[in-house]
Amino acid sequence: MTLVAILTGAGISTDSGIPDYRGPNGVWRRNPGAEKYVTYDAYMNDPEIRRRAWRRRGDSPALRAEPNAGHRAVTDLERSGTPVRVITQNVDGLHQRAGLPARKVLELHGTAREIMCAACRRRSGVDRALARVAAGDDDPRCEECGGILKSATVMFGERLDPAVLGQAMAIAKGCEVFIAVGSTLTVQPAASLAGIAADHGARLIVVNADPTPYDDRAERVIREPIGTSLPPLLRTFHAR
Repeated sequence: MTLVAILTGAGISTDSGIPDYRGPNGVWRRNPGAEKYVTYDAYMNDPEIRRRAWRRRGDSPALRAEPNAGHRAVTDLERSGTPVRVITQNVDGLHQRAGLPARKVLELHGTAREIMCAACRRRSGVDRALARVAAGDDDPRCEECGGILKSATVMFGERLDPAVLGQAMAIAKGCEVFIAVGSTLTVQPAASLAGIAADHGARLIVVNADPTPYDDRAERVIREPIGTSLPPLLRTFHAR
């Protein structure tokens, strides 16, 4: 049976109210200084940046968002019986919230729904830490070792988890269809997965509002809005 790999970027979550990063109205375009809140060295070395980052984290739309038609279409594909693996650049957890089994989702850049200690690597849900911030602890520390707490996301200056990246590469090499959805396909090494899939014989489909570096290698390029174009596209791959 056809294995469908789906790489999702920020574009799939904009309909859920989560702004993208590099688009015309993206986070980095509107507020270039926001990058320092997710830059490892700046975050670890400046308590004021951490305090501001915690205040921003409490207001993060990623923690309040609900899945949209794009996320639900991916779940419907999996429930049809088609083998599906999702590789996501997003940290919002919306694929899982839409009902896709967590074991079928690879979060390349981690998750905003958990926090971790930079020292002992202990992880826990973000809600407890945010409750501490709301109670007045504006730079909460690890309750086990006193280390600095950070979002369980991959910050600028950090490496991707090699085990997760290795799994993603294996999926790209082994799939029959590789669909890139809502990704600029410019951020490495995630972007290279599209090329790896094509190199190994997969049908490459790109669903994105703007051109990507891999469009010329794609069997099909779709520019229509993801919420309306992805559901009918994925229905063509439903197990009969």
